[in-house]
Amino acid sequence: MKILTAAQTRQADAATLQAEGITSAELMERAATAFCEWLLNRLPLPGQRPIYIFCGPGNNGGDGLAVARQLHEAGYQPQVWGLPAARPSADFTLNRRRLPTEVPYQEVDAKKLPPLPAHALVIDALFGTGLSRPLTGAAATLVQHLNQSGAAIVAVDLPSGLFADAPQSPDSPVVRAHHTVSFELPKLAFLLPQNAEFVGEWEVLPIHLDSAFIHNTSVDNYFVDDNVIRGRLPARSKFSHKGTFGHVLLLAGSRGKIGASVLAARACLRGGVGLLTVRIPAVGYHIMQTSAPEAMTLADPATDFVTELPDLKPYAAIGIGPGLGQEHATCEVLRQLLRKANVPLVLDADALNLLGANPGLLPLLPRESLLTPHPKEFERLVGKPARDDYHRLEQLRTFAREYKCYCVLKGAYTTLAAPDGTLYFNSTGNPGMATGGSGDVLTGLLLALRADKRLSPLDAALLGLYAHGRAGDRAAQQTGEAGLVAGDLVRFIGPVLQELTATPPRL
Repeated sequence: MKILTAAQTRQADAATLQAEGITSAELMERAATAFCEWLLNRLPLPGQRPIYIFCGPGNNGGDGLAVARQLHEAGYQPQVWGLPAARPSADFTLNRRRLPTEVPYQEVDAKKLPPLPAHALVIDALFGTGLSRPLTGAAATLVQHLNQSGAAIVAVDLPSGLFADAPQSPDSPVVRAHHTVSFELPKLAFLLPQNAEFVGEWEVLPIHLDSAFIHNTSVDNYFVDDNVIRGRLPARSKFSHKGTFGHVLLLAGSRGKIGASVLAARACLRGGVGLLTVRIPAVGYHIMQTSAPEAMTLADPATDFVTELPDLKPYAAIGIGPGLGQEHATCEVLRQLLRKANVPLVLDADALNLLGANPGLLPLLPRESLLTPHPKEFERLVGKPARDDYHRLEQLRTFAREYKCYCVLKGAYTTLAAPDGTLYFNSTGNPGMATGGSGDVLTGLLLALRADKRLSPLDAALLGLYAHGRAGDRAAQQTGEAGLVAGDLVRFIGPVLQELTATPPRL
């Protein structure tokens, strides 16, 4: 699913008007209808909750007026408040004329704002994607009033004051919506941690913008949902064998961190790998043999950490990092691996920390390597903290382009950067996955998928991220988010991958 910029969204609106031969007011009515259908499914019966709709003078305000009219037609009694303006938009003016006289409409007076009961519903239709500067004056005062009211706030398209795809000043006034209802495609602003307090829970409703325009428009941001992923994993042939799905090597573990290697190994096995060999320090040999008997284990000569790189010839993909430690000898193993490997690499955890501590290793990264840092590990790689989440995304693009790699920035809406700089935001996962070992499970799953020669590097990465998050969602349904542990994810990898497997056509 493409993520359009604010400018591209306006172009999509215009293309829809031209393709369908409709007016902008008719498209506005379509959006208002979608919003009201969503809202009416959640509202109590008319008269049980006061509804206040705040409208700006532009097209977002026109949306709000159309919503007010439709709610009135459904039996509700909304009150409408509009920001005064010398030149409101044409569609605002049209919908202002259409508003029934029975619907109270008052202009906002910044010195005498309406009291808002805590049990009220506030619909924010002040400003949408056309906003290009921070709110000031009466608009800023009103936003502060709404935020302090304690009422439930639903934003139409975008919380007022929030930019759709650009950074803004931390002290810029923005509506703190509890729900944001947008249209057709998600906004980049919805996916960034710094905006969570403004966006709340969000949902995108279809209004049937011109599909040809969207298809032909180039973007560098995508939102990855079930429609994007389902069917990307090919079904297994009846005559498949172990070699079909690859033999991989996992270098992992050190004294006190053998559990990380076990989690990664189990996830790799559940991810469908043909054969798995784990290189582990001697201290972990018996643990691995009993915890993951399906894996072959190569004990390192050293007791506590990995010091030697085995022969790489048998392997279709290699993973390194979970629980590895950062000893000097282990760093040399990583250096040798980067120089010798001619198969896909997956690097996580201490492998990334070693890269950050030894930036001279970065130019050795083989093309299309897959790195999976969390924000702190990424900060060590890029060498300086991000100013804000938008800047962090640009750092991620730049890093992937510079080193011709795939780089995953883990977190809510885990983001994958491809070597061409395109970003893919994953839609699955939940806060319960913020627990030790979750990243080790992801490493093992990605390693299994990177060994599958039927998958492109991009498809393997997208499938792994989506399946990992979906396994977490399935696990949380049983354990709750607080009770979820990384081992729970492993149990659901197989069923989730089965759900995402392409099905052969029926006769």
